[in-house]
Amino acid sequence: MAVEDFEFDFTEDMVIEMLRGNDEAEDWYDAMCEILPLWEVDTPERVAMFIAQCGHESNNFRVLSENLNYSAKALNAIFGKYFERAGRDAEPYHRKPRKIANIIYANRMDNGDTDSGDGWRFRGGGILQLTGRYNYTKLEKTSTCHQKKQSTTLEQKKEH
Repeated sequence: MAVEDFEFDFTEDMVIEMLRGNDEAEDWYDAMCEILPLWEVDTPERVAMFIAQCGHESNNFRVLSENLNYSAKALNAIFGKYFERAGRDAEPYHRKPRKIANIIYANRMDNGDTDSGDGWRFRGGGILQLTGRYNYTKLEKTSTCHQKKQSTTLEQKKEH
């Protein structure tokens, strides 16, 4: 796919402007030109919404892995249902991202229990901050299926 596959004049300058402060904006533009049209994110509205949502989730396309470095006070305020309201003392989790992830993401989204390590393994990642074993698995299946479809299409084009 290429810039020609958009329904408007999608330029590198647009991405640089939208991703202000991101030193890799040019690289993100190249990736967007290749990938977004594959998913019909090719109109001004769809591109704007994609960049806005992903920019929000990833701190302007700069944070690609969920941090989870919270203080005990923040854990009780943000994740109270897993700590204070659940009767769990947040102090042992203070500034321990791996332990925090394994608590807050345990036993949901197809993750295992706190001892499985799935919370940390499947914490938010990428520009969408994809979270949970279920979502990572679905993305992998969708991507694999899409790659197979694209390969088949390319082979058909070669034959003609």
